[in-house]
Amino acid sequence: MKIIRTVKEMQDWSDGIRSTRRIGFVPTMGYLHEGHLSLVRKAREMGDVTVVSIFVNPMQFGPEEDLVTYPRDFNSDSEMLEKEKTDIIFYPEAQDMYPQRYTTIIQVRGLEDHLCGRTRTGHFIGVATVVAKLFNIVKPHFAVFGQKDYQQLKIIERMTKDLNMDVEIVPCPTVREQDGLAMSSRNTYLSQEERKKALLIYKSIGTVETLFRQGEHHAPTLIEKAKEILGSEAGMDIEYVSICDKDTLEDIDEIKESAILAIACRVGRTRLIDNTILMED
Repeated sequence: MKIIRTVKEMQDWSDGIRSTRRIGFVPTMGYLHEGHLSLVRKAREMGDVTVVSIFVNPMQFGPEEDLVTYPRDFNSDSEMLEKEKTDIIFYPEAQDMYPQRYTTIIQVRGLEDHLCGRTRTGHFIGVATVVAKLFNIVKPHFAVFGQKDYQQLKIIERMTKDLNMDVEIVPCPTVREQDGLAMSSRNTYLSQEERKKALLIYKSIGTVETLFRQGEHHAPTLIEKAKEILGSEAGMDIEYVSICDKDTLEDIDEIKESAILAIACRVGRTRLIDNTILMED
């Protein structure tokens, strides 16, 4: 496994093999867990060489968010990636990604206005910008993303299509702990008591899925049931519960064939997101 730290070296490496070998790419912010590793395995399965980036992107953090305290452990990350037979870790510095007088951004209008975008102003500009830069640096044939960050996935799919990027976007299912909590680097912030409360998110998703299968397709009714479960214990601050169109992310009133149930909550000081696809059999 090779560690590349500069933009130029990464581009030169990709240029040297891209015409003969299929490059799979997994962009991450590090502090890896099984969810990330499942994406790495998918990239290895589909490609000839696998590149994983580790970069805590300052552009996607708001002024009150956890950029400084975001968990980092490069030694642990590199050990895990070596066990997964990763070929390249791209581990750049912020000043190389965003040099002095950097001014360019990418905005995917419309999709950014829903769900997390309502409260995280500018977040998805940071996401789209850094992913576009990483695609231009790593030059992958395909890139693998988890569905837990569903809005991020849809924004990247739209950006790639709109800008005619020669990169296939490969979505992968959310990976969960044994008790159902969606895996997240931020789960480490949770106290033992908060960790138990966080399971209300998974419980609410399961309840809505059951009601949907039983024939309840009225979105406000399903949302109210999820909020009832989430609000059953103190310490759960509901940011949103939305049922929306899978492609546009616009809220819907009645589920016809399929929709996304998306939830964001703060458990103590930790912000957690989760979702599921509601789809008729």
